[in-house]
This record gives sequence, C-alpha cells and structure tokens, in this order.
Amino acid sequence: MSSLAVRKTVPAAGTTPGTAQGPPLRRRIALIPTLTLVVGALYCLLPVAWVAIAATKSGTELFSTFTFLPGTGFADNVAELSAYRDGVYWTWMGNSALYAGLGALLSTAVSAISGYALAIYRFRGRETVFGVLMAGVLMPPVILAVPQYLLLAEADLTDSYASVLLPLILSPYGIYLARIYAAAAVPSDVVEAGRMDGAGELRIFTRIALPMMVPGLVTVFLFQFVAVWNNFMLPYIMLSDDEKFPITLGLYTLLEQGANTPALYTLVITGALLAVLPLIALFLVIQRFWSLDLLSGAVKS
Repeated sequence: MSSLAVRKTVPAAGTTPGTAQGPPLRRRIALIPTLTLVVGALYCLLPVAWVAIAATKSGTELFSTFTFLPGTGFADNVAELSAYRDGVYWTWMGNSALYAGLGALLSTAVSAISGYALAIYRFRGRETVFGVLMAGVLMPPVILAVPQYLLLAEADLTDSYASVLLPLILSPYGIYLARIYAAAAVPSDVVEAGRMDGAGELRIFTRIALPMMVPGLVTVFLFQFVAVWNNFMLPYIMLSDDEKFPITLGLYTLLEQGANTPALYTLVITGALLAVLPLIALFLVIQRFWSLDLLSGAVKS
C-alpha cells in the first residue's frame, strides 16, 4: 500500500510559522533607484518650498517664525514689490521676457537650420564644423563673456538690448540637439522624394523637415528660454542701465541693497518666487508638443 509523503515548508529561522515572508532581496534592491530619485526631488524642491513659504511672511515674521510656517504678508509683499521704484520689478520681468522669448526664438531658428544642414547634407568639413560646435558646448559661458563684451564694445553696442540678445542667438548645444533630432526624425528617403517631385531645398525644409522636427525644436526652445531667463553673467557685464536689467540682475541689486536695508529681503524673496512662475507656466503649456509622433508633421503636410 503506497502512501503520499507530504512535504512541509520549514519556516526560516527567526520567523513565525504562518506569517508572510519579507520581500525578496531583488525587490529591495529595486527600491534603491526610487529612493535616490525621491531624495533628489526633495533636494531640488525644498529650496522652492522655502521660497514659496518665505514669500508669505512679513519682514518681522521672516526672522522670528519657524522656517516652514506660512505667514500673512504675501499680498503686502507683492504690493510693496510693485510699488518699489515705480514698478521697476515689472520692467525687469518684461526685459527678461524680451531677452528669453526673442533670444530663444532666434536661437531655435538658427539651431533648426544649422542642425538640419549638418544632419542631411554631406559636404567637406562637416565633421570639423560639428567638432567645433561640440567644443562650444563644453566651453563654460563665463569664459566667453569678456571676449563678447570686447567685441560688442568695438561695435558700440554695449549697454543695449542687442548686447544681451546677439550673443545668445548662436547656441552650440541647441545646434547639437537639432542635428541629433533631425538625423532621427527626418528620413533621407522623404527628402529625396521631395527633390524628385521638384521641390526646392528651402521648400523641403519648411514644408517637410520642419514639421517633423517640431517636438525636438520645442525642447531646444525650452532649454534656451530657461538658460536666457536665468542668465546673470552676460547682462552683468554688458549692462549698466538698470532699466534694461533682466530679473536675475535686478534681484541681485535688490539683494545687495538688502545688506543695508533688511526690509528689502522680503521683496527679494517675493520677487524670486514670482520670477519662477513664468518658467512653470511655459513648461506646462508646451509639454504637450513632446507627445507628438515623429512623423506627424509629414502626415499633416
């Protein structure tokens, strides 16, 4: 007579029978990247949270209350900031919008044309030109600020809007991104088909290639807009008239005056918070373009 042997699972040492075992080691290790991202997010967001909370505090609350305890003076801070020197803060915001908006738009246009040419056309010296651009990507902007100032001083363009806009039009990093995206998004067969249909090179670029490159160019525009909006060194060297200052340089002057007038600290913090809002709004508005299909432009055209 045969009998079936029933194998019983022996609980691990140190555990109670009938209880679920802990997660496997592999699952625990998989949590490490998530925890790293959480720590990184907290590291980046804590200063923003501090600025958002500090902007709600009056001058007395700023130095006398708990750091992350909201205050009651946000509306008064905004009113005082708007009234400071007849609203010079909003002049700085408008200057930043001009520098960043127009500069990013022109830079994106130059990057689109240059990146498309480097990706599609084959000509002698193409890789050399691309290597020089890559060297420009690795070059810190602060190194170029003084030579740019000397060149624009020779042209008598310093202390003008053009002195800030002109150096920003050529972006090596933008051209690099545009070339990589054009090479991936614009098939050579489509370009050849346009040529066989009798379309000129300009028409092929504007009607076929450019719509395909829109998602990548939106990224270039966003990166350049943020870079110009946050730019400090170039305006600091080029400009002396504070009516032409961008918001970064304007807040810096306020911070310097705050060393002698502590009441201005609340204006600096409130101004810094308001200066971040356009970047957040821009990101929320244009992020939908990143979900477009690479060939959606070709279908629409």
